[in-house]
Amino acid sequence: MSKNSIISTLILLPLSKLYGFGVGVRNLMFKWHILKQREFPVPVIVVGNIGVGGTGKTPHTEYIIDLLRYKYRIGMLSRGYKRQTKGFVLATDRSTPLDIGDEPYQIYQKFGRDITVAVCEDRCTGIDEMLRLDPKINLIVLDDAFQHRYVKPTVSIVLTEFNNPVFYDKLLPLGRLREPASAIYRADMVVVTKCPEQLKKLEYRIFKNNLKLFPYQKLFFSGFDYAPLRPLFPDVIKDTLHMQWLSETDTVLVLSGIANPKPLIKHLKQFSAKIKVKLFPDHHNFSRRDLDTIVRRFNELEGNRKFIVTTEKDAVRLINNPYFPHELKSHIYYQPIEVRFDPLNPDKFDLELQKLLLNNIK
Repeated sequence: MSKNSIISTLILLPLSKLYGFGVGVRNLMFKWHILKQREFPVPVIVVGNIGVGGTGKTPHTEYIIDLLRYKYRIGMLSRGYKRQTKGFVLATDRSTPLDIGDEPYQIYQKFGRDITVAVCEDRCTGIDEMLRLDPKINLIVLDDAFQHRYVKPTVSIVLTEFNNPVFYDKLLPLGRLREPASAIYRADMVVVTKCPEQLKKLEYRIFKNNLKLFPYQKLFFSGFDYAPLRPLFPDVIKDTLHMQWLSETDTVLVLSGIANPKPLIKHLKQFSAKIKVKLFPDHHNFSRRDLDTIVRRFNELEGNRKFIVTTEKDAVRLINNPYFPHELKSHIYYQPIEVRFDPLNPDKFDLELQKLLLNNIK
């Protein structure tokens, strides 16, 4: 450990202890019923994590919605992180990422015909309003709400990343944990995300031993499947793009404003094209200056053919950006991803989730 790392740890450790004390007091207040949890007349699935961002909550939320949307009338509620509105907002065809946040907007674009999507900082108020507006809703999915304990979940699903598991992490601000790793005991299902295609028996054992789950908790492993690249502006480019079509004389600029772009970059680097990277903070709203910088970076690239590849979450912000330069529209694609559960037993998660829901329906 370097001298700077030691100094940083000495400064942040007391703050981390203080933060942990505050989180512990809050959790005790819920345990002793000083702070109250509310039950609702419909089942509630909570999808969340213990760390800060980057575990793949949105793709897993989409997976759950896709699994259940023909069996239930689903209401999906999020706080709408970094939106420019306040209070309860129902997603409509006129909504933008600035109205409801990029993740709810992405989900609405995919499933809005089959489900109700809304955002609200106060999840209890949000659920009440959704049920009032659409009494046919018989299942609520809460995105990123594991710490929002005022809602009593029917099924609680916690995600932890394969390359950054909670048991090796520290509390904020020393690490990335929102609460101690031991809080995972509240989860019904734990999913280790962003796993490699083939897990070794030792890796299964490491997670099983270190997570120390109770018998009532179920452990699953998931990864991402990468579909062909889709054009961000299909009116300009009609066809998808396969990375294997590119050669070592081609260059791809990876443009990302998500918490953890490393899996995407790793995926793209396995192909022949040269990979360059331009990163922005998570949930970044691209300004005109940002886009000017991207144009300059793109023009500086060398290569027979040049492309920009961005994430699906960034795509919803870029396509709605009034400053997006016309000269880049014929070069930019986004990478769709789909959740893939452990190929040794791919249906186990689906069956377990549906069983938990059926067992808890009043």
